[in-house]
Amino acid sequence: MKTLIKNGLIVTTENEYKGDILIEGTKIEAVGRNLRVEADKTIDAEGMIILPGGVDQHAHFSFEFMGERTKGFETTNAAVLGGTTTVIEFVNQEQGKGLVETVEEYRKEWVEGISMVDYSFHPVITDPTPETFKDIKNLPEAGYPSVKLFMAYKGQFFHSDDEAVTNALLEAKDAGVTVMVHAENADLIDLLQKKAIENGETDPYHHALTRPPIVETEATERAINLARFAEAPIYIVHVTTEGAVNAIKKAKEEGLPVYGETCTQYLLFDKEYLAKENFEGSKYVCSPALRDKADQEYLWKSLRDGSINAVSSDHCGFTFDQKKMGLDDFRKIPNGTPGLENRLPMLWTYGVEAGRITKSQLVDYFSTMPAKNNGLDHRKGHLAPGYDADIVIYNPNVKKKVTLEDSLNGLDYTAYEGFDQVGECDAVFLRGTPVVKDGKYIGEKGQGSFIKGTAFGTAFS
Repeated sequence: MKTLIKNGLIVTTENEYKGDILIEGTKIEAVGRNLRVEADKTIDAEGMIILPGGVDQHAHFSFEFMGERTKGFETTNAAVLGGTTTVIEFVNQEQGKGLVETVEEYRKEWVEGISMVDYSFHPVITDPTPETFKDIKNLPEAGYPSVKLFMAYKGQFFHSDDEAVTNALLEAKDAGVTVMVHAENADLIDLLQKKAIENGETDPYHHALTRPPIVETEATERAINLARFAEAPIYIVHVTTEGAVNAIKKAKEEGLPVYGETCTQYLLFDKEYLAKENFEGSKYVCSPALRDKADQEYLWKSLRDGSINAVSSDHCGFTFDQKKMGLDDFRKIPNGTPGLENRLPMLWTYGVEAGRITKSQLVDYFSTMPAKNNGLDHRKGHLAPGYDADIVIYNPNVKKKVTLEDSLNGLDYTAYEGFDQVGECDAVFLRGTPVVKDGKYIGEKGQGSFIKGTAFGTAFS
């Protein structure tokens, strides 16, 4: 089956031009201007933007918090509707099991035959034993070239101390495995939270006040110094504040292989959202916490100058009912904000349309760099012959409001309710198969496939 997409504005990380794309089977066969080829089907994309399918390198479909669990891969049609064709999930290691073993078992039980997008995984170290660290070298062969540690969440089973982070860095560097960290000072957060509760400060707004920017900045600086000691690369996930960005910038200036991402919510929400009445603020409880507007603008600036190399969703699908666990104690609110389907339209609306980033930068942060960061760039992140035909035809002429009614996230709310949105995905192809048509999801459960990542991603370049 050959499909020809004609007359669209093709956007790459380098340029944009009016052109055509020929799909044959699951791959891109040709890209160029005025392609003279025969096709079984022709799509006229006049007035549309053609982008590579998005790669969301930071998503949670199995995250557990105080006994509650997020929605799973049965909701990944939301990703497709938002132009994301590949997701990478963080999977917590099971106690007493290896990293590879945990992910393999999880994949077979919870993902295969269910996912509606292609997928890969980041194992998360929760059992920092010598055997676990030795298992890091086995990750690339299994197709999982990264590993994550949580420096935050004191007292939780997935918290890692500096020793664990250092051991991971030492083991990972020769294997080409990228070490990712959630950088927050767990002890300082614990201290501030206890004081808040003692003072009767239990509402969602105090989630932000007890996780001030300094806890992220300090932990980011510390993580970088651990990587300096280990002579290893490190990747800081969901960077939210000027201090953390500057720590990454300074490390780069010193020649250290330090990289970081931010997430859609940190570009668009500030901490005042946590003050919404009727416990609505709990919908915006995520970690690190939301920041001030000045930090938002600094993040946009850092995307413009390349200090941050990806924008992820950090999608975490807890329902509003689950959030109400913390009605009397903000510490018990499940952390996380849903945003699987909103990443592209929000980046387009508040980034490209607002003049904060270029179309080519959007492609880089939405697709190309996340693929490269995680060793998927042999198949994903590019509109070029030989790559998977993951293609988004984006209609920039649509103007609408974000509503739960239009959402496929499977939850009882969308955090972006009422936001203006410019454009929508008119059509999406997953490895050559149409999965969105006329702005509606038309795919099938189980269409997604596991994509093996390769070692030595961006952090090693």
